[in-house]
Amino acid sequence: MKDSLDDLAIASVGLQVADSEKQQSHFSQTENNNLTYAALVLDARLRQSLVTVRSLGQRGLRVAALEASNNVETFSSVPTFSSRRCLQKFVAPSYVQGTEPYLAYLEQSLARTGARILITSSDGTMALIRRHREQIERHVRIALAKEAALDIATNKEQTLEIARHLGLYVPRSVNVGSASEVKAALNEIGLPAVVKPVESWLWGDQQGARLVSKLVTTPDEARKAVEDLTRLGGTTLFQQFLSGRREAVSFLYASGEIYARFAQWARRTMPPLGGTSVLRQSIAVPADIGDQSERLVREIDLEGYSEVEFRRDSNGKPYLMEINPRLSASVEVAVRAGVDFPYLLYQWANGDPIDWVKGYRVGGWMRYLEGDIITTAQALSQRGRPGVTPPAQAITDFFLSFCKPMGYDYVDWRDPLPACTATIDFVRYLLRRLRGGSSRR
Repeated sequence: MKDSLDDLAIASVGLQVADSEKQQSHFSQTENNNLTYAALVLDARLRQSLVTVRSLGQRGLRVAALEASNNVETFSSVPTFSSRRCLQKFVAPSYVQGTEPYLAYLEQSLARTGARILITSSDGTMALIRRHREQIERHVRIALAKEAALDIATNKEQTLEIARHLGLYVPRSVNVGSASEVKAALNEIGLPAVVKPVESWLWGDQQGARLVSKLVTTPDEARKAVEDLTRLGGTTLFQQFLSGRREAVSFLYASGEIYARFAQWARRTMPPLGGTSVLRQSIAVPADIGDQSERLVREIDLEGYSEVEFRRDSNGKPYLMEINPRLSASVEVAVRAGVDFPYLLYQWANGDPIDWVKGYRVGGWMRYLEGDIITTAQALSQRGRPGVTPPAQAITDFFLSFCKPMGYDYVDWRDPLPACTATIDFVRYLLRRLRGGSSRR
Protein backbone atom coordinates (compact mmCIF):
# COMPACT_ATOMS: atom_id res chain seq x y z
CA MET A 1 0.00 0.00 0.00
CA LYS A 2 2.75 2.43 0.94
CA ASP A 3 4.56 1.70 -2.35
CA SER A 4 1.45 2.62 -4.33
CA LEU A 5 1.07 5.83 -2.34
CA ASP A 6 4.69 6.72 -2.95
CA ASP A 7 4.19 6.04 -6.67
CA LEU A 8 1.22 8.40 -6.61
CA ALA A 9 3.29 11.11 -4.97
CA ILE A 10 6.13 10.70 -7.49
CA ALA A 11 3.70 10.69 -10.42
CA SER A 12 2.04 13.84 -9.09
CA VAL A 13 5.42 15.59 -8.87
CA GLY A 14 6.05 14.90 -12.53
CA LEU A 15 2.56 16.05 -13.49
CA GLN A 16 2.92 19.22 -11.43
CA VAL A 17 6.24 20.18 -12.99
CA ALA A 18 5.04 19.54 -16.53
CA ASP A 19 1.77 21.37 -16.12
CA SER A 20 3.31 24.27 -14.22
CA GLU A 21 5.87 24.84 -16.97
CA LYS A 22 2.98 25.13 -19.44
CA GLN A 23 1.11 27.55 -17.22
CA GLN A 24 3.96 29.82 -16.13
CA SER A 25 7.40 30.13 -17.66
CA HIS A 26 9.03 31.41 -14.45
CA PHE A 27 8.50 28.07 -12.66
CA SER A 28 11.74 26.48 -13.81
CA GLN A 29 13.54 29.82 -13.72
CA THR A 30 12.81 30.45 -10.04
CA GLU A 31 13.65 26.85 -9.25
CA ASN A 32 16.98 27.10 -11.03
CA ASN A 33 17.79 30.33 -9.20
CA ASN A 34 17.61 28.28 -5.98
CA LEU A 35 16.25 31.25 -4.03
CA THR A 36 14.88 30.85 -0.53
CA TYR A 37 11.19 31.63 -0.05
CA ALA A 38 9.82 33.45 2.95
CA ALA A 39 6.66 31.36 3.13
CA LEU A 40 4.76 28.47 1.66
CA VAL A 41 1.02 29.14 1.85
CA LEU A 42 -1.25 26.09 1.87
CA ASP A 43 -4.90 25.87 0.81
CA ALA A 44 -4.25 28.06 -2.23
CA ARG A 45 -7.88 27.85 -3.37
CA LEU A 46 -9.11 29.75 -0.31
CA ARG A 47 -9.64 33.51 -0.30
CA GLN A 48 -7.52 34.05 2.80
CA SER A 49 -4.61 32.33 1.08
CA LEU A 50 -4.74 34.83 -1.76
CA VAL A 51 -4.85 37.66 0.78
CA THR A 52 -1.79 36.17 2.50
CA VAL A 53 0.19 35.79 -0.72
CA ARG A 54 -0.61 39.39 -1.70
CA SER A 55 0.18 40.72 1.77
CA LEU A 56 3.61 39.12 1.96
CA GLY A 57 4.43 39.55 -1.71
CA GLN A 58 3.83 43.30 -1.79
CA ARG A 59 6.44 43.62 0.95
CA GLY A 60 9.04 42.03 -1.27
CA LEU A 61 8.85 38.61 0.39
CA ARG A 62 9.04 35.59 -1.90
CA VAL A 63 5.93 33.45 -1.53
CA ALA A 64 4.92 30.05 -2.91
CA ALA A 65 1.48 28.45 -2.68
CA LEU A 66 0.21 24.87 -2.59
CA GLU A 67 -3.20 23.32 -3.20
CA ALA A 68 -4.27 19.72 -2.69
CA SER A 69 -6.11 18.25 -5.67
CA ASN A 70 -6.13 15.37 -8.10
CA ASN A 71 -7.57 17.58 -10.85
CA VAL A 72 -5.14 18.55 -13.62
CA GLU A 73 -7.12 21.78 -14.18
CA THR A 74 -6.20 23.09 -10.74
CA PHE A 75 -3.36 25.30 -12.02
CA SER A 76 -5.77 27.30 -14.16
CA SER A 77 -8.69 27.39 -11.71
CA VAL A 78 -7.07 28.56 -8.45
CA PRO A 79 -7.12 32.38 -8.11
CA THR A 80 -4.01 32.47 -5.89
CA PHE A 81 -1.97 30.78 -8.62
CA SER A 82 -2.91 33.66 -10.96
CA SER A 83 -1.52 36.31 -8.61
CA ARG A 84 1.65 38.03 -9.69
CA ARG A 85 2.74 37.75 -6.05
CA CYS A 86 2.71 33.93 -6.22
CA LEU A 87 6.20 33.09 -7.48
CA GLN A 88 5.86 29.31 -7.37
CA LYS A 89 2.86 27.02 -7.26
CA PHE A 90 2.37 23.38 -6.35
CA VAL A 91 -0.48 20.89 -6.58
CA ALA A 92 -0.17 18.01 -4.12
CA PRO A 93 -2.13 14.75 -4.06
CA SER A 94 -5.43 15.40 -2.34
CA TYR A 95 -4.98 14.82 1.41
CA VAL A 96 -8.50 13.48 1.87
CA GLN A 97 -7.36 10.34 0.08
CA GLY A 98 -4.48 9.63 2.43
CA THR A 99 -1.84 11.56 4.31
CA GLU A 100 1.26 9.84 2.95
CA PRO A 101 1.28 11.26 -0.60
CA TYR A 102 0.34 14.73 0.62
CA LEU A 103 3.04 14.78 3.29
CA ALA A 104 5.65 13.46 0.86
CA TYR A 105 4.78 16.19 -1.60
CA LEU A 106 4.68 18.88 1.08
CA GLU A 107 8.17 17.95 2.26
CA GLN A 108 9.44 18.03 -1.34
CA SER A 109 7.88 21.47 -1.83
CA LEU A 110 9.48 22.77 1.35
CA ALA A 111 12.85 21.43 0.21
CA ARG A 112 12.50 23.11 -3.20
CA THR A 113 11.50 26.48 -1.83
CA GLY A 114 13.53 26.53 1.36
CA ALA A 115 10.49 28.25 2.88
CA ARG A 116 10.99 29.57 6.41
CA ILE A 117 7.30 29.73 7.37
CA LEU A 118 4.38 27.41 6.64
CA ILE A 119 0.92 29.03 6.73
CA THR A 120 -2.31 27.05 6.65
CA SER A 121 -5.85 28.39 6.39
CA SER A 122 -8.22 25.40 6.58
CA ASP A 123 -9.37 22.99 9.25
CA GLY A 124 -8.31 20.06 7.09
CA THR A 125 -4.67 20.94 6.54
CA MET A 126 -4.40 22.25 10.09
CA ALA A 127 -5.58 18.89 11.40
CA LEU A 128 -3.21 17.01 9.12
CA ILE A 129 -0.23 19.20 10.05
CA ARG A 130 -0.99 18.76 13.75
CA ARG A 131 -0.93 14.98 13.34
CA HIS A 132 2.56 15.19 11.84
CA ARG A 133 3.77 18.41 13.42
CA GLU A 134 7.05 17.10 14.79
CA GLN A 135 8.00 15.70 11.39
CA ILE A 136 7.09 18.88 9.50
CA GLU A 137 8.81 21.19 11.97
CA ARG A 138 12.14 19.61 11.03
CA HIS A 139 11.81 21.55 7.77
CA VAL A 140 9.93 24.75 8.57
CA ARG A 141 8.35 26.95 11.24
CA ILE A 142 4.59 26.47 11.38
CA ALA A 143 2.39 29.54 11.91
CA LEU A 144 0.12 27.85 14.44
CA ALA A 145 -0.27 28.11 18.19
CA LYS A 146 1.12 25.48 20.56
CA GLU A 147 -0.66 22.15 20.70
CA ALA A 148 -2.10 22.63 24.19
CA ALA A 149 -3.90 25.80 23.04
CA LEU A 150 -5.03 24.23 19.76
CA ASP A 151 -6.48 21.25 21.62
CA ILE A 152 -8.87 23.63 23.36
CA ALA A 153 -9.56 26.02 20.49
CA THR A 154 -10.50 23.26 18.03
CA ASN A 155 -12.81 21.55 20.50
CA LYS A 156 -16.05 23.48 20.97
CA GLU A 157 -16.95 21.64 24.16
CA GLN A 158 -13.66 22.54 25.86
CA THR A 159 -13.85 26.12 24.55
CA LEU A 160 -17.34 26.64 25.93
CA GLU A 161 -16.39 25.12 29.28
CA ILE A 162 -13.55 27.60 29.72
CA ALA A 163 -15.85 30.40 28.59
CA ARG A 164 -18.37 29.46 31.28
CA HIS A 165 -15.59 29.49 33.86
CA LEU A 166 -14.69 33.04 32.74
CA GLY A 167 -18.29 34.20 33.01
CA LEU A 168 -19.06 34.45 29.29
CA TYR A 169 -22.53 33.68 28.00
CA VAL A 170 -22.66 30.38 26.12
CA PRO A 171 -25.66 28.83 24.34
CA ARG A 172 -27.65 26.18 26.18
CA SER A 173 -26.36 22.88 24.86
CA VAL A 174 -26.04 19.18 25.60
CA ASN A 175 -23.54 16.66 24.32
CA VAL A 176 -25.05 14.09 21.94
CA GLY A 177 -23.00 11.12 20.79
CA SER A 178 -25.61 9.09 18.92
CA ALA A 179 -29.10 9.30 17.44
CA SER A 180 -30.47 7.42 20.45
CA GLU A 181 -29.70 10.46 22.62
CA VAL A 182 -31.61 12.93 20.45
CA LYS A 183 -34.95 12.54 22.24
CA ALA A 184 -33.46 13.62 25.57
CA ALA A 185 -31.70 16.54 23.89
CA LEU A 186 -34.98 17.68 22.31
CA ASN A 187 -36.67 17.62 25.70
CA GLU A 188 -33.95 19.84 27.17
CA ILE A 189 -33.15 22.24 24.29
CA GLY A 190 -36.27 22.14 22.11
CA LEU A 191 -36.66 23.13 18.46
CA PRO A 192 -35.43 24.78 16.36
CA ALA A 193 -31.89 23.88 17.36
CA VAL A 194 -28.41 23.70 15.91
CA VAL A 195 -26.44 20.46 15.83
CA LYS A 196 -22.72 21.20 15.87
CA PRO A 197 -19.72 18.88 15.61
CA VAL A 198 -17.53 19.16 18.70
CA GLU A 199 -14.57 19.23 16.31
CA SER A 200 -14.89 20.56 12.75
CA TRP A 201 -12.47 18.04 11.24
CA LEU A 202 -12.21 14.36 12.05
CA TRP A 203 -10.09 11.52 10.71
CA GLY A 204 -11.22 7.95 10.21
CA ASP A 205 -9.35 5.17 8.39
CA GLN A 206 -6.87 7.65 6.93
CA GLN A 207 -9.66 9.76 5.42
CA GLY A 208 -10.61 13.15 6.78
CA ALA A 209 -13.91 14.96 6.62
CA ARG A 210 -14.99 18.51 7.38
CA LEU A 211 -18.11 18.63 9.52
CA VAL A 212 -20.47 21.61 9.51
CA SER A 213 -23.27 22.71 11.79
CA LYS A 214 -26.87 21.97 10.82
CA LEU A 215 -30.08 23.75 11.66
CA VAL A 216 -32.84 21.29 12.61
CA THR A 217 -36.54 22.01 12.96
CA THR A 218 -38.02 18.52 13.37
CA PRO A 219 -37.07 15.39 15.35
CA ASP A 220 -36.31 13.54 12.09
CA GLU A 221 -33.94 16.31 10.96
CA ALA A 222 -32.26 16.21 14.36
CA ARG A 223 -31.66 12.44 14.23
CA LYS A 224 -30.37 12.64 10.65
CA ALA A 225 -28.00 15.48 11.54
CA VAL A 226 -26.57 13.59 14.52
CA GLU A 227 -26.11 10.45 12.42
CA ASP A 228 -24.28 12.39 9.72
CA LEU A 229 -22.01 14.23 12.14
CA THR A 230 -21.08 11.19 14.22
CA ARG A 231 -20.32 8.74 11.41
CA LEU A 232 -16.56 9.08 11.99
CA GLY A 233 -16.93 8.56 15.70
CA GLY A 234 -17.11 12.17 16.86
CA THR A 235 -19.72 13.76 19.09
CA THR A 236 -22.04 16.73 18.68
CA LEU A 237 -23.42 19.63 20.65
CA PHE A 238 -27.19 20.00 20.50
CA GLN A 239 -27.49 23.75 20.95
CA GLN A 240 -30.18 26.41 21.24
CA PHE A 241 -30.84 28.41 18.08
CA LEU A 242 -29.81 32.08 18.10
CA SER A 243 -30.71 34.27 15.14
CA GLY A 244 -29.25 37.63 16.17
CA ARG A 245 -26.36 39.60 14.77
CA ARG A 246 -23.14 37.68 14.16
CA GLU A 247 -19.97 39.47 15.28
CA ALA A 248 -16.34 38.43 15.53
CA VAL A 249 -13.18 39.77 17.13
CA SER A 250 -9.76 38.84 15.73
CA PHE A 251 -6.41 39.05 17.49
CA LEU A 252 -2.70 38.73 16.97
CA TYR A 253 -1.52 37.57 20.39
CA ALA A 254 2.00 36.56 21.43
CA SER A 255 3.98 36.32 24.67
CA GLY A 256 1.15 37.77 26.74
CA GLU A 257 0.64 40.81 24.49
CA ILE A 258 -2.20 41.73 22.13
CA TYR A 259 -0.48 43.32 19.12
CA ALA A 260 -3.63 43.83 17.07
CA ARG A 261 -7.38 43.50 17.48
CA PHE A 262 -10.16 43.91 14.94
CA ALA A 263 -13.93 43.48 14.89
CA GLN A 264 -16.47 42.87 12.13
CA TRP A 265 -20.08 41.85 11.73
CA ALA A 266 -21.56 39.62 9.05
CA ARG A 267 -24.61 40.95 7.21
CA ARG A 268 -25.00 37.73 5.21
CA THR A 269 -23.39 34.31 5.46
CA MET A 270 -23.17 31.12 3.40
CA PRO A 271 -25.16 29.11 4.36
CA PRO A 272 -27.73 31.59 5.70
CA LEU A 273 -27.67 29.99 9.19
CA GLY A 274 -24.10 31.11 9.71
CA GLY A 275 -21.11 29.85 7.81
CA THR A 276 -18.66 31.85 5.74
CA SER A 277 -19.45 35.57 5.76
CA VAL A 278 -20.23 36.87 2.27
CA LEU A 279 -21.06 40.46 3.23
CA ARG A 280 -19.27 41.95 6.22
CA GLN A 281 -18.29 45.30 7.67
CA SER A 282 -15.48 46.50 9.91
CA ILE A 283 -16.72 47.89 13.23
CA ALA A 284 -15.15 49.28 16.37
CA VAL A 285 -14.45 46.51 18.87
CA PRO A 286 -17.61 46.24 21.01
CA ALA A 287 -16.83 46.70 24.69
CA ASP A 288 -18.62 43.53 25.79
CA ILE A 289 -17.28 40.95 23.34
CA GLY A 290 -13.93 42.72 23.05
CA ASP A 291 -13.21 42.18 26.73
CA GLN A 292 -14.68 38.68 26.77
CA SER A 293 -12.79 37.41 23.73
CA GLU A 294 -9.49 38.88 24.94
CA ARG A 295 -9.84 37.16 28.31
CA LEU A 296 -10.61 33.90 26.53
CA VAL A 297 -7.58 34.10 24.25
CA ARG A 298 -5.32 34.91 27.20
CA GLU A 299 -6.76 32.08 29.29
CA ILE A 300 -6.11 29.56 26.52
CA ASP A 301 -2.79 31.24 25.68
CA LEU A 302 -3.73 31.05 22.01
CA GLU A 303 -0.77 32.67 20.28
CA GLY A 304 -0.76 33.78 16.67
CA TYR A 305 -3.96 34.69 14.83
CA SER A 306 -7.39 33.82 16.16
CA GLU A 307 -10.97 34.84 15.42
CA VAL A 308 -13.53 34.62 18.23
CA GLU A 309 -17.13 34.42 17.00
CA PHE A 310 -20.26 35.53 18.83
CA ARG A 311 -23.97 35.50 18.08
CA ARG A 312 -26.34 37.91 19.82
CA ASP A 313 -29.86 37.03 20.90
CA SER A 314 -32.97 39.13 20.33
CA ASN A 315 -32.05 41.29 23.34
CA GLY A 316 -28.51 41.95 22.11
CA LYS A 317 -26.82 39.63 24.59
CA PRO A 318 -23.67 38.07 23.06
CA TYR A 319 -23.13 34.30 23.17
CA LEU A 320 -19.82 32.68 22.33
CA MET A 321 -19.98 30.41 19.28
CA GLU A 322 -16.42 29.24 18.62
CA ILE A 323 -12.78 30.16 18.03
CA ASN A 324 -10.95 29.84 14.72
CA PRO A 325 -7.20 29.45 15.48
CA ARG A 326 -6.14 29.94 11.85
CA LEU A 327 -6.59 32.62 9.20
CA SER A 328 -10.30 33.02 8.48
CA ALA A 329 -12.00 33.54 5.12
CA SER A 330 -13.11 37.04 6.10
CA VAL A 331 -9.63 38.35 6.92
CA GLU A 332 -9.42 40.68 3.91
CA VAL A 333 -11.84 43.16 5.48
CA ALA A 334 -9.31 43.54 8.31
CA VAL A 335 -6.39 43.96 5.91
CA ARG A 336 -8.20 46.67 3.94
CA ALA A 337 -9.11 48.40 7.20
CA GLY A 338 -5.43 48.59 8.16
CA VAL A 339 -4.84 45.42 10.21
CA ASP A 340 -2.61 43.18 8.10
CA PHE A 341 -3.04 39.93 10.00
CA PRO A 342 -1.21 37.72 7.47
CA TYR A 343 1.93 39.83 7.75
CA LEU A 344 1.67 40.05 11.55
CA LEU A 345 1.29 36.26 11.63
CA TYR A 346 4.40 35.91 9.49
CA GLN A 347 6.36 38.23 11.79
CA TRP A 348 5.32 36.19 14.82
CA ALA A 349 6.10 32.82 13.27
CA ASN A 350 9.46 34.03 11.94
CA GLY A 351 10.53 35.39 15.34
CA ASP A 352 10.65 38.99 14.06
CA PRO A 353 9.55 42.05 16.04
CA ILE A 354 5.77 42.31 15.64
CA ASP A 355 4.19 45.59 14.56
CA TRP A 356 1.78 47.16 17.03
CA VAL A 357 -1.56 48.12 15.45
CA LYS A 358 -3.30 50.77 17.52
CA GLY A 359 -6.35 51.38 15.36
CA TYR A 360 -8.06 50.79 12.03
CA ARG A 361 -10.72 52.21 9.73
CA VAL A 362 -14.32 51.29 10.60
CA GLY A 363 -17.34 51.17 8.31
CA GLY A 364 -15.66 49.48 5.34
CA TRP A 365 -17.65 46.80 3.53
CA MET A 366 -16.32 43.66 1.84
CA ARG A 367 -18.36 41.34 -0.37
CA TYR A 368 -17.75 37.81 -1.60
CA LEU A 369 -19.96 38.05 -4.68
CA GLU A 370 -19.93 34.36 -5.63
CA GLY A 371 -20.92 33.41 -2.11
CA ASP A 372 -23.58 36.12 -2.02
CA ILE A 373 -25.16 34.72 -5.19
CA ILE A 374 -25.24 31.24 -3.64
CA THR A 375 -26.57 32.59 -0.33
CA THR A 376 -29.42 34.39 -2.09
CA ALA A 377 -30.31 31.21 -3.99
CA GLN A 378 -30.25 29.27 -0.71
CA ALA A 379 -32.57 31.83 0.86
CA LEU A 380 -35.06 31.13 -1.93
CA SER A 381 -34.80 27.35 -1.62
CA GLN A 382 -34.94 27.41 2.21
CA ARG A 383 -37.78 29.92 2.52
CA GLY A 384 -39.70 29.75 5.77
CA ARG A 385 -36.90 28.15 7.80
CA PRO A 386 -35.72 29.90 10.98
CA GLY A 387 -33.12 32.59 10.39
CA VAL A 388 -33.61 32.62 6.60
CA THR A 389 -34.45 35.95 4.98
CA PRO A 390 -37.79 35.94 3.10
CA PRO A 391 -37.31 35.59 -0.69
CA ALA A 392 -38.43 39.09 -1.71
CA GLN A 393 -36.23 40.72 0.92
CA ALA A 394 -33.26 38.48 0.04
CA ILE A 395 -33.42 39.48 -3.63
CA THR A 396 -33.89 43.16 -2.79
CA ASP A 397 -30.97 43.14 -0.32
CA PHE A 398 -28.75 41.40 -2.87
CA PHE A 399 -29.23 44.07 -5.54
CA LEU A 400 -29.21 47.02 -3.12
CA SER A 401 -25.74 45.91 -2.00
CA PHE A 402 -24.40 46.99 -5.39
CA CYS A 403 -25.33 50.57 -4.46
CA LYS A 404 -22.98 50.61 -1.46
CA PRO A 405 -19.29 51.48 -1.87
CA MET A 406 -17.40 48.32 -0.96
CA GLY A 407 -14.47 46.10 -1.79
CA TYR A 408 -14.91 42.73 -3.44
CA ASP A 409 -12.98 39.58 -2.61
CA TYR A 410 -10.36 38.70 -5.27
CA VAL A 411 -10.58 42.19 -6.85
CA ASP A 412 -7.36 44.22 -6.69
CA TRP A 413 -6.53 46.47 -9.66
CA ARG A 414 -2.81 46.06 -8.91
CA ASP A 415 -3.23 42.29 -9.26
CA PRO A 416 -6.22 41.71 -11.58
CA LEU A 417 -5.81 38.10 -12.75
CA PRO A 418 -7.11 36.32 -9.61
CA ALA A 419 -10.52 38.00 -10.03
CA CYS A 420 -10.66 36.84 -13.65
CA THR A 421 -9.71 33.29 -12.63
CA ALA A 422 -12.34 33.21 -9.88
CA THR A 423 -15.03 34.45 -12.27
CA ILE A 424 -14.20 31.88 -14.94
CA ASP A 425 -14.10 29.08 -12.38
CA PHE A 426 -17.50 30.07 -10.99
CA VAL A 427 -19.04 30.17 -14.47
CA ARG A 428 -17.66 26.69 -15.15
CA TYR A 429 -19.18 25.52 -11.87
CA LEU A 430 -22.59 26.92 -12.81
CA LEU A 431 -22.43 25.25 -16.23
CA ARG A 432 -21.60 21.91 -14.60
CA ARG A 433 -24.55 22.33 -12.25
CA LEU A 434 -26.83 22.99 -15.20
CA ARG A 435 -25.55 19.81 -16.84
CA GLY A 436 -26.30 17.86 -13.68
CA GLY A 437 -22.92 17.77 -11.95
CA SER A 438 -22.61 19.41 -8.53
CA SER A 439 -18.88 19.06 -7.86
CA ARG A 440 -16.87 22.27 -7.65
CA ARG A 441 -13.56 20.45 -7.81
